[in-house]
Amino acid sequence: MDKQRVLDTFLQMVTIDSPSYREADMAAWCARKLEGLGFEVRFDDSQEATGSNTPQIIATLPATGAGRIALSAHMDCVLPCEGIKARVEDGVVRSDGTTILSADDKAGIAQIFEAVESVLESGEPHPEITVLLSVCEEQGAAGAPHFPETLFDEEVLTLVMDADGPAGTIVLKAPYHHTFRAFFKGKAAHAGVEPEKGLNAIAMASHAVCAMPLGRLDESSTASVGIVEGGKATNIVAAECTLRGECRAFDEQRAEEVRQAIHDALLDGARAHGGTVEVDWKLSYPGINVPADDEDVQRIMRAMEECGIEPVLTSTGGGSDANVLWEKGCKAIPLGTGMAEFHGVNEHISLEDLENAALLLEHVILDLAAN
Repeated sequence: MDKQRVLDTFLQMVTIDSPSYREADMAAWCARKLEGLGFEVRFDDSQEATGSNTPQIIATLPATGAGRIALSAHMDCVLPCEGIKARVEDGVVRSDGTTILSADDKAGIAQIFEAVESVLESGEPHPEITVLLSVCEEQGAAGAPHFPETLFDEEVLTLVMDADGPAGTIVLKAPYHHTFRAFFKGKAAHAGVEPEKGLNAIAMASHAVCAMPLGRLDESSTASVGIVEGGKATNIVAAECTLRGECRAFDEQRAEEVRQAIHDALLDGARAHGGTVEVDWKLSYPGINVPADDEDVQRIMRAMEECGIEPVLTSTGGGSDANVLWEKGCKAIPLGTGMAEFHGVNEHISLEDLENAALLLEHVILDLAAN
């Protein structure tokens, strides 16, 4: 692993503007880099579905040894991510404070590229390596679902370089995530002259919200209402109101229990005030639950020991491309890249984490071919 090279790669990438839906320049740069490493690069058919100005990258490097592995990251960033000026101070990379740094997820991409290049330089046998680079991940993992339905003909270990925490972090659990849109329908009337003739849709929604399980429900589940839209004027009984919210749980059955409780509250809210409600639910992504004694988790931990990296086994309440990739033939395990305070202008990453995550990937790849 070349410390200066992984830093230079990362610093070069952060200068490429790539907000969600406008990842084309980043995709072109990554495609050239992968082709230079010997990958066969192709783009998927996702562009129309995602609304991005580029499709997603699927790149494959033929094996010289045993095994198969996939490495995944995303090319988009949250705003403000244009005109990033990075600086290195006291072993930490930061922006100038006016933008994010985009370590989420360009650090992950840089670590993937460095690991592969180091493996190739070693001359050791390596497995078949597939690199998956998605778009619109920051929009609720909106890109990865549009990778081909089957990426592999067998379950393939896929290391998703997009978890917070230091290098050495292994995410074993992530939640099932349901979202809803509820449209309440009442009846308009003049609020000062004849309010009794109206049916207030906002009141229906309020009744429903008060009856819902919300917040942290237990150690494994949460629920939230995040958007309320309705009404036209203070002197009109609101005829329409829309709620948008979600629920999450590590356990599939528990996620369904919370989803059903919210659904019942929505129906009760409409009935209580004489109106109706249309509820649309979507499973945004399924959960992840990998046991600590899984053979690939043990493989990753063995590589950490070789690198002198302390393993951190953890869970997350958030989702990522990893949740989606499980349904496409990937055994997707998120790993920590070292990004910290991401999604804000204080985002940063230490050089030690940037380097160690790349070193870890290099060792996992070589271990897979050797064992």
